[in-house]
Amino acid sequence: MVDLVRWFERRDRVLVVGILNATPDSFFERSRFPSALEAVERALEMEAEGADVIDVGGESSQPGSEPVPADVEAARVVPIIEGIRKRSDVLISVDTVKSAVAGEALGAGATIVNDISALRFDTAMAGIAAAGDAYVVLMHMQGTPTTMQKRPEYKDVVDEVHEFLAERIRAAESAGIPRERVIVDPGIGFGKRLPHNLELLRNVERFTDLGPPVLIGASRKSFLGEILGLPAEERLEGTLAVHAVAVAHGADLIRVHDVKEGRRAADVARRLRQHAD
Repeated sequence: MVDLVRWFERRDRVLVVGILNATPDSFFERSRFPSALEAVERALEMEAEGADVIDVGGESSQPGSEPVPADVEAARVVPIIEGIRKRSDVLISVDTVKSAVAGEALGAGATIVNDISALRFDTAMAGIAAAGDAYVVLMHMQGTPTTMQKRPEYKDVVDEVHEFLAERIRAAESAGIPRERVIVDPGIGFGKRLPHNLELLRNVERFTDLGPPVLIGASRKSFLGEILGLPAEERLEGTLAVHAVAVAHGADLIRVHDVKEGRRAADVARRLRQHAD
């Protein structure tokens, strides 16, 4: 298992975050695992392929998706987290915007709260994360998953996302979450059109000056479909290209559906970055 305290100090490895969806409606069908047993087996497989973190989600955040009740979401993710923890010490994150779900997940063995709202949607989330000594991923999103792709607009997307993340880091610190437990994510595909996504990816280095590690999650997303004219099932190569470039320019974590391929691409890109340094 990765020692996160040591890793935050050295960042000598790109962390690969494997996506594990306990939902019936996630956009990439092969990432859905309706039964806890299947999900746990896939988590162990991802760990063997090189995943450092397993990110377990029980609510779809694809464009147009609607929220589900906290009890339904918790019932989806908690048994999976418990099952993984019984069989492995791999790091586990919970992908949720609800403090009740985060609290149960942390109690079951998760270490990281991956909050696409950056602690904004649930006012109790920051306190739950702080009390549980959790690491947090703060992501930028314009709007909500239901509304985010309805004509998103920016004057300068890089400046605006940078300013937002800086403010959310301060908010986390004010709530008792030290900067050494914060990861930032510019939110590729969340309230952004194709030009916005490309501009953010061209400027990954800009987000490294915030201090916390930078996570990029572009795996099989629709902007790749716009570029390639291909469905989600055929966007692996595009995903690898984006993540390799992001790592070469400063990303410290990548969130992927395809762990084995993502691990290899990240390792090569990290060596290229080391050589450039």
